[in-house]
Amino acid sequence: MEVEFTDSQMDGGALMRAVMALSGGMDSTGLLMRLLADGYQVSCLSYNYGQKHSIEIERATSNIAYLSDNGFEVEHRIADLSSAMGIFHSALTTDGFEVPEGHYEEEQMKQTVVPNRNAIFASILYGYALSIALREEAEVVIALGVHSGDHAIYPDCRSEFYEAISHAFEVGNWDSEKVSFHLPYIDGDKESILRDAEDALDTLNLDFDTIFANTNTSYNPDVEGRSSGRSGADVERILAFHAIGRKDPVAYVESWDTVLANALQVEQEMRT
Repeated sequence: MEVEFTDSQMDGGALMRAVMALSGGMDSTGLLMRLLADGYQVSCLSYNYGQKHSIEIERATSNIAYLSDNGFEVEHRIADLSSAMGIFHSALTTDGFEVPEGHYEEEQMKQTVVPNRNAIFASILYGYALSIALREEAEVVIALGVHSGDHAIYPDCRSEFYEAISHAFEVGNWDSEKVSFHLPYIDGDKESILRDAEDALDTLNLDFDTIFANTNTSYNPDVEGRSSGRSGADVERILAFHAIGRKDPVAYVESWDTVLANALQVEQEMRT
């Protein structure tokens, strides 16, 4: 499933080509930095699927602009799926249902699952990647930032899901040999993603804090776009920044010391 090359071109001199889902979160943003550092030409898709935390799309757009200002041109398109996926039931899309707080492993966090989300996203990405492969006569990887921290709650972030859906796409398309999935973080976590991003950004000579300030992980930011620091996604992110010895550059409703203390307490409670 994973595709790796050792330099910026494939055999025969063809440019390395990738498409990816850029949610505007830290995982996909870190992955984009890695792909650029490894020499890929990247096309990104962001999805408006009726999510309450749509500020993530604004953050993704801001990072694309920052990259352009620094000489890195990345194609970025936004696919509007809100009319279809807005009818799906989830705390992330349904009015009147609050986003739960706590750790990802808690049963209540299943309320943040959007039914069939990644199958829909992957299907669109596959069609996009195959279209690029045919138009440019290139081999294309579909890069995704899914990681082990997602596995407990989100079954569509697990390796067996992507193995199965990849097989289905291969069976259902001509020229499928031109497209493959690339899941570099499937056995990693948010901490390992941040450490990899540090290395990639050093290679690219880009500012770590600027890049990650232009991200959103919170499922329930306030009207000013500040992260709550209390959702499962927030807790996991806060702990990851703490683990690498950095203060998260995004704005939180409460101080960094307060949200960090809460995240550490949630982590401790999950261990006992």
